[in-house]
Parts: sequence; structure tokens; C-alpha cells
Amino acid sequence: MSEIPADLRAAFDRYERAIGDNDLAVLDEMFAPGDETLRGDAAGLLVGHDVISAFRGVRGGVAPRTIQRIEYRPLADDLALLVSVSRFTGGGTGLQTQLWRRGEGGWVIEAAHVTGKAQALDRSVWRTVGDPLWQGAWEGPLEGLNVAVKDLFAIKGYRIGAGNPTFLETARPEPTTAPAVADLLRGGASLRGIARTDEFAYSIAGDNAHYGTPPNGALPGALPGGSSSGPASAVATGQAEVGLATDTAGSVRVPASYQGLWGLRTTHNLVPRQGMLPLAQSFDTIGWLTRDGNTLQRVVDWCLSYDGSESTESVFGESAGDLPWRFVIPEDVLTHVEPDTRAAFDAYVERLAASESAPEIETVSIGDLDEYFEPFRTVQAAEAWRNNREWLRAHPGSTGAAVADRFRIASEVTADAERAAREALEPLRERVQSLLQSAVLLLPTVPGPAPMRTSDPAKVDAVRQATLRMTTPAAVAGTPALSIPLLTVRSQLGPAPVGVCLVSRSGTDIALVRLGRRLAAL
Repeated sequence: MSEIPADLRAAFDRYERAIGDNDLAVLDEMFAPGDETLRGDAAGLLVGHDVISAFRGVRGGVAPRTIQRIEYRPLADDLALLVSVSRFTGGGTGLQTQLWRRGEGGWVIEAAHVTGKAQALDRSVWRTVGDPLWQGAWEGPLEGLNVAVKDLFAIKGYRIGAGNPTFLETARPEPTTAPAVADLLRGGASLRGIARTDEFAYSIAGDNAHYGTPPNGALPGALPGGSSSGPASAVATGQAEVGLATDTAGSVRVPASYQGLWGLRTTHNLVPRQGMLPLAQSFDTIGWLTRDGNTLQRVVDWCLSYDGSESTESVFGESAGDLPWRFVIPEDVLTHVEPDTRAAFDAYVERLAASESAPEIETVSIGDLDEYFEPFRTVQAAEAWRNNREWLRAHPGSTGAAVADRFRIASEVTADAERAAREALEPLRERVQSLLQSAVLLLPTVPGPAPMRTSDPAKVDAVRQATLRMTTPAAVAGTPALSIPLLTVRSQLGPAPVGVCLVSRSGTDIALVRLGRRLAAL
């Protein structure tokens, strides 16, 4: 790709500053004069400089955004095409295609097409949606936040769909609302809608054979990550501020990494799971997805304190104090990381070590990841089959092929195999928990960026297997894990986010988010 001429880049940057400031005078200068200048978007086509100026005068500016990527193509002497990708502060991405011509006064835009962030209802993201669907308390620490709830939680008067249309059809309306949902509403958040999930939450790719695949809000054309794909996409595209989700083997952390979000898996059994459809109770836990650390801090401060106020002594429990400023990197995990991700992670660790008041950082071994993954998978499968076998037997052929195959394998787990797997997990749980008594684990959240939607299924499954090996140790230990969007790596679709994951001792979830914000501030 040719390098953008310096004067063209300066003109582009001037235009972007004017967009951000809604400087109409400069914007008028940047569009070519005359009756043939073009500007189009989803609302239609504007022809002529004066028509475009009139439109801009009533538009009121655009939402705050940053330019993530620019592609330059010289078309002729003094004629160039620029295609740029923007990310909106409020979530979502946009695309600007501009034809620039250089004249005596410099570069001006002769034609432009703008694709803003998606606003219309996307049924691959939402099952049911409102504005809001359910109004929360009018006042509270979460006031102004809209929540996308994964389709596994009970909401009074609505059915649980579990990502499967037959299950939704055969379910009964819920008589009460799950505590995890009710806590958010009590704090002042409102329910935007019920968001899609992978079938029975038994996947981490984010695809759904029945409803389609939600978009990746950070990397168009890529898989969104699952099984909390719907809530993650809703948050990443700016349709909600908070995603209420579940994490059994990475279902919060993976979509957070793929879509550039903050994602917290909470300590096992810390958040009540009543009213939540289970997959594997030994590992199921609740979590949240947000676009920034401050919002996540608001959520955890409210939902994880004893009574949501300062009237209770030691209201934050184990999180009353800060976690140690000491990190251990599990070298066994790094062997499953893709080269570009490894390079980005190593560079990040070097910057962290060179920062002011740098933390202590060392590398440790937690053991072969297959030692965690194989018994974890066995116990998860046994519990998933027990939870769903009656329904699956009563409705053969109702699930997608990939999920049906997982349940078929799960049905073959014997009682002896499950018992042996549980015994194997106990020392592994103790190993991880002992490491966390005086340090925090630091590792890439996933092997690499989100795979393309068009990737070969075998490749997607290989990524899935590698990912689960990385996410399983925290699930085995039952400890909180936080994915933070701190890395950017190359992908076939352009620069892509990859999360950095922090894992801390049980009960320190609020302090873990504080620590994550401290790292992000560096």
C-alpha cells in the first residue's frame, strides 16, 4: 500500500477535527464547491456543496469517534481515494469512503459515503428488545445504564429461550425475575432486552444455527465470541451499556477479548444463580460485559457489596483492600498463543516492567493445560447432559449440528469417568489458588483475534480447543477473571483487539476491577 502524502493526511486530520468540533466553516471549506459534490449515507444522497452545507447545519455534529484505520489508493495525479474505519466512543464502528482532489487551495472532498454505526434491531443480537423493555429504579448508582440480558436468565412474564427456538416454544413464562437481573434493576439500570446466546451456552464461538451470528462490534466480518455473543455484541455496538452474561469455560472472557470489551467472570457461587438456566453447575458463574472499566466498576461496586451501601461494615469484603502489585505469568499458557499475540503480549509486559512504580513480574508454571482441560471437559459434559438430557430426548433434531455432537459426546461420559475427573481437578484447583494468595495471574485472554465468519469449521474448532485450554484454569479454580482490551494484533480483517486477562483469589472481584483500571490507566 502506498504511503498517504503528508499534505493529504494533514487535510484528512483537519477534516476529522472539524467533524469532532462541528466546525461548519471548516467543513464547508473541506468539501469541493459546485453542484456535483456528493455525500451519501443510509438516509440518502445529497448532491451539491450548498445542499450538503444545509444538511450539516441541522445535523448537530456526529458522536465522538476515533479513526482506527485508513486505506489510501492513488487514482491519478492529484486524485486519491481514502477509506477509513472509525470507532465511536459510545460503541460501534463506522466507515467513511472519500474521493479527494488536490487543487490550488489544497485537498478537498469531491464525494463521500458514510456508513454509521448500526441502529436498527438485529435479530441475531436480540430476542426481545424495548426502550426500555423493563424500567429499573428511577434513581440509584446504576441510573442511566441499559442492560442486555443473556437468554438464560428468568425475567418475570418472559420465557427463557436458551438460544433454541424449540426450547423457547416449549418453555413456560417465568413467575419471578432472577436475582442477578433484579439487582441491576434495583440499582437504577434498565433492561434493554433479552439478547441471544449460543445454544444452551455450550459453545464459545458465538455462532447460532437458528438465529444467525451476531456481529462483532470491533472487527466486522469476524465471529463475536460466545456463548454470551448477544450481550457482547449489544454492548460493543452501543445498543446497551452492560451485558449480563454467564461464564462456564470462558463465555464472558472470550467475547470480551474478541470485541474489545471489559469482561468479568465472578468468583464461583458469589452471585446467586437462582433463575439461571444451568449448563454445568460446578463451573457456571455470572459476569458482566462493558465498554469501559468505570462502568464495570459501578456495576461490581453495587452488585457485589453486601447490601449496596456503605452502611455495612467491611461492605466490600475481601475486596476492601487492594490486590498485591505483583503479577505471575503462566508460561504454560503462552505455548498456546498465536505468534502475533505473543509478540504483542511480550511488548506489553516490557512496557509494564519499565513503567513508573513498576510491579513485580515473574514467570511460573501451572502445569500442562491438558491436565486441566480434559477433566474439566469431562465434568462439564456430564453435568450438561444431566441438565438437558430429558429435553433433548423429547425433542430430537432440535439443536444445531455442532451442539448436537457435543451433547452426543457428553451422553457417553460414564459415572466412573466423571468421578475420576473430579478427583483429578481437586489438586489443580489448589495449585492455582495457592499461586493467587500473594499475586495475580497475568496472561493473554485468548490465543489470538476473532476468527473470520467464513473460516473453515475445522479451523474454528482448533481455535476453540486452544482457547478452552487457556480459559479453563480459572474455571477449575473458581476464581474471578477479568479480560481487559489492552492488545491490538494483526488479522486478515485488519487490526483486531485481544484481551489481557487478570486472575485473582476468590472473593476479590471488586478489587480485581480496580486493579484492571490501574493497569489500563498506564
